[in-house]
Amino acid sequence: MSIKAPITERIFELVPAGSHVARIYQVIDIGTEEGFQGKQQHKVRIMLELPNKKKVFREGEGEKPFSIGQEFTLSMFELANLRGFIEGIKGGMTDEEASEFDVESLLGEPCLVNIIHKKSARTGKDYAIVASASPIPSGLVCPPQINPSSKLSYDEFDYTLYGSLPNWLQERISATPEFNALPDSKGTKVKKVEKDDMDKISF
Repeated sequence: MSIKAPITERIFELVPAGSHVARIYQVIDIGTEEGFQGKQQHKVRIMLELPNKKKVFREGEGEKPFSIGQEFTLSMFELANLRGFIEGIKGGMTDEEASEFDVESLLGEPCLVNIIHKKSARTGKDYAIVASASPIPSGLVCPPQINPSSKLSYDEFDYTLYGSLPNWLQERISATPEFNALPDSKGTKVKKVEKDDMDKISF
């Protein structure tokens, strides 16, 4: 007698498209990895929760807010996407202010995000991205934060938080020179990236 496992596809429910009240609850310093045309780019991932959009994702755990991650090259150059995202929420800033801005200070920041759906050229599947972010309009209120604030920084690397991240994100972090320069990184077990999860990476 043999035991064979069926091939089952994991189904991810997309974050609903449209304008949503959101709050930033996690900032992840991914580290440096190869980007467009082989250029080395330092990446940061910002996670937002949508407190007005909830669902029971796992039986027995109750309702939880949808969340979405957006990745940026860690650059505050005038035309950089990260700077545009931050200025969309906080307002314009000078180059001097931009150079001194601490991305971790975004934790807990409420905002209004516009989420759109795109189709992956590789798999043909839809995925969601944050197209823009802006301040909460007058008259709208962002509910209290649900997910606890957390940050992953190479200054004080939190291995517990690292271990709670999705496998595909752990693998990317573990491949960076910043991670491998950590004194305690050797021997850290990391699972392989699941191909279907790669479409959850947004830039």
